[in-house]
Amino acid sequence: MDVDTLKNRTDGTASLEGHFLIAMPGMEDERFSRSVVYICAHSASGAMGFIINKAQDLTFPDLLRQLDIVSSSEEIRLPEKGMEISVCQGGPVERGRGFVLHSDDYDSESTVQVDGRIALTPTLDILKSISRGIGPDSAIMVLGYAGWSAGQLETEIAANGWLTCPANFDIVFDRELDAKYARALAILGVDPAFLASEAGHA
Repeated sequence: MDVDTLKNRTDGTASLEGHFLIAMPGMEDERFSRSVVYICAHSASGAMGFIINKAQDLTFPDLLRQLDIVSSSEEIRLPEKGMEISVCQGGPVERGRGFVLHSDDYDSESTVQVDGRIALTPTLDILKSISRGIGPDSAIMVLGYAGWSAGQLETEIAANGWLTCPANFDIVFDRELDAKYARALAILGVDPAFLASEAGHA
């Protein structure tokens, strides 16, 4: 799925680009249980986003070594921000493919502006820049993505699978991944414990 082909919505309905999807307790797909998804593209053709609150089993320095961007001896010279970048399970599609969500102070030929202060770059160039200390001020690495065909996401929302709200910059890049679900719900004034109890009595 290509981000650019999904960014132009022409059917007159509202786009969820730059919004969070917050999984409801009754989410049937276990892969998205308690997920917070950042939507980076949404049009009549479908939608694409990234789970931003589920960690991968490797660190950012591990990833740089696997990609031969740094060696083990160079790892200790990584800038502090590079050492702290979270690596997340972005979604069930193309899980070997990497993307970097980042602040808009970094730009390249492959960078796509998503919304406001957040951009997306899917190439190795940004990883090399981060390893040299010249990358964006804020970033999160995701492997894989979540994709929806035309009308699929709207159907899931209508079936109470997701809550939606405008995304929050600080939550996107928060290193405390486990806190993101509650923080995203708090934007809507929802207590996770209350939501779970309501689901149990549906």
